[in-house]
Amino acid sequence: MLDNSHDALDFSFDLNGYLLLRNAIEPELLAELNTAFDRFPDLASGEWWGNVQRLDNAGHAGVELQNIVEAGAPFEALIDHPAWIARVARYCGEQGTYVEGLFIDECFASVRRTGGFFPLHSGGQDGVVRNQFRYVNGQFRCAQVNILLALTDIGPGDGATRVLPGSHKSNIAHPIFARSFDERREEEDEAVEGAIEVHLQAGDALLFVDAIAHGAARRTNPGDRRVVIYRYGPSWGTTRHGFRYSDELLARLTPARRRILQPIPPRIPGVTRGYGAQA
Repeated sequence: MLDNSHDALDFSFDLNGYLLLRNAIEPELLAELNTAFDRFPDLASGEWWGNVQRLDNAGHAGVELQNIVEAGAPFEALIDHPAWIARVARYCGEQGTYVEGLFIDECFASVRRTGGFFPLHSGGQDGVVRNQFRYVNGQFRCAQVNILLALTDIGPGDGATRVLPGSHKSNIAHPIFARSFDERREEEDEAVEGAIEVHLQAGDALLFVDAIAHGAARRTNPGDRRVVIYRYGPSWGTTRHGFRYSDELLARLTPARRRILQPIPPRIPGVTRGYGAQA
């Protein structure tokens, strides 16, 4: 029988649509990730670096390196980091069902310098299945839960993530959405009633359901904002951008991490399928 008991974090997540995880990663891993960022090559948009591709979601919002799990051991450590993996599985891992498990919908590194405003988007009003928030029969059944890990301090003027608390349950679109995303993206910034900036210290993580309306404030401070974002979903999904993981990466991962990146192994005649199961 499923355990339907909930704690204070579950209450906050259900109410607001997000959680703050302070000091989520250890200082050693934080240092390793920042060193990795320092060594990123200067890629043009669309250019590949091994199995990592620069694929900016909105050019002036910063540089985004997609499929970042292929960039080395520090990023592999984030796949099932203990600071969030059990909580993420609880919210979007279809626990107690025949399809129980997770996969990573999208994972990328982001560097944002001066500018980089990103308009508010998403929200519960459209009922999009891929990012929906659901609670059924005492269980969370969300379709996508994100971990935004701060590698630098993110305070006022640093281009912090904005969220609109409670909007993951909204049936009515915020009036800001009457104007198109592309139109709003051309502006310097926007003020949205009820939205808040989430300020983080390096090593903190923001966990949020993708159905919550979210975006990012304009960065006005010098320097850069560094974050890594891992988007998790139920095991039956597929990656947003169609990336396929390299055989080298899959071979060196622990079985638990491999199950998250490839929860449904390919079925090939005469080849053992899965992680210990027979074809």
